[in-house]
Amino acid sequence: MKIIEDRLLLQEKLIEYKFHKIFTNLDAIPFSLQKYKAGEILLHEGIKLHSLFYLVEGKVKATSSVETGKSLLLRFNHPLAIIGDIELVRHVPVQSQITAVTDCLCIVLPCDYIYNFEMNNPLFLQDLLNHVSYKLQTSTTASRVNLLASVENRFASYLLSTTTPDNEFGLELQTTKIGEIADLLGTTHRHLNRVVRDLCERGIIEKKRCSLRILNKQVLEEMSQGIRYE
Repeated sequence: MKIIEDRLLLQEKLIEYKFHKIFTNLDAIPFSLQKYKAGEILLHEGIKLHSLFYLVEGKVKATSSVETGKSLLLRFNHPLAIIGDIELVRHVPVQSQITAVTDCLCIVLPCDYIYNFEMNNPLFLQDLLNHVSYKLQTSTTASRVNLLASVENRFASYLLSTTTPDNEFGLELQTTKIGEIADLLGTTHRHLNRVVRDLCERGIIEKKRCSLRILNKQVLEEMSQGIRYE
């Protein structure tokens, strides 16, 4: 994590995401900017939350540990996402591990300040409610996918959840991450490899040395049944 001492950039992000519609007198609020590299952990599951995070650049993933010691994928978050809202309201430890998928930039606000000055701010509370209710919806979807969908369906949902608008010619995925993805999807490395081989044989994805590439996004859409880890 790197603290960014750039007031101009902070002001640009506050304006871009319309923070003035939630908070009054932005200059008096102790916002700060923090930058995280891809693969860096923003929050560890089980720790005490000290600050609320607003994701303004990049993508993070939320995972939850299971009894086997592995992690299960809950969702990917994109800007503007709030990280720590449930913990802030419920006064509970961090409920899931948050990891940067790409380089990320966050606006951070200390919890102590929020408890002292913003918990009676109706606009702030309404914004929290919107984000918490969305997480409830996506967590319900993720639970249904992880419990009921086949590995093929889950993998299709995973691939489509990781695509971006500028990736229209196909997503490339490092095959060295297959074991990690298998853990996240609640399956085995061997089973996921069988799914990958089958999708390659059907011309839906292509495997080239150390990467996978989507060839037929439409079929993946049908396989995923419109469900995303988002």
